[in-house]
Amino acid sequence: MAGRQSSRTFTEVELEFMQVLWSRGDVTTEDVQAALRKQGRDLADGSIRKILSILKRKGHVERRKEGRGFVYSAKVPKAQADRSMVMDLMERAFGGSATLMVASLLDTRALHKKEMEEIKRLIAESESEGRK
Repeated sequence: MAGRQSSRTFTEVELEFMQVLWSRGDVTTEDVQAALRKQGRDLADGSIRKILSILKRKGHVERRKEGRGFVYSAKVPKAQADRSMVMDLMERAFGGSATLMVASLLDTRALHKKEMEEIKRLIAESESEGRK
């Protein structure tokens, strides 16, 4: 399986693991297993270790030896990962066009008035900061 290019984004399961790491900080495999079980995903210890190993290889997770086991933590901050996933989606699905991506969001989802007001505020704030 050599040659597989790692993505800037996560698979569904990888993202579930990262959400646990971002919300809890340092975790053991048992912590991950318990958190995922509460979300309705029951994975064997070996599967958890495998996915954590993949995330480590991709550079998203780091681990350190503690006692007889390892403690895992997110190497990539959530905000950085969020930006990367949005940029990846924009590139792959909308040809790099933020306009098309936002237009698609506005066309396909009924935004609540409060959400629309927040989006307008963010745009105004971005304009006042001089972003291009």
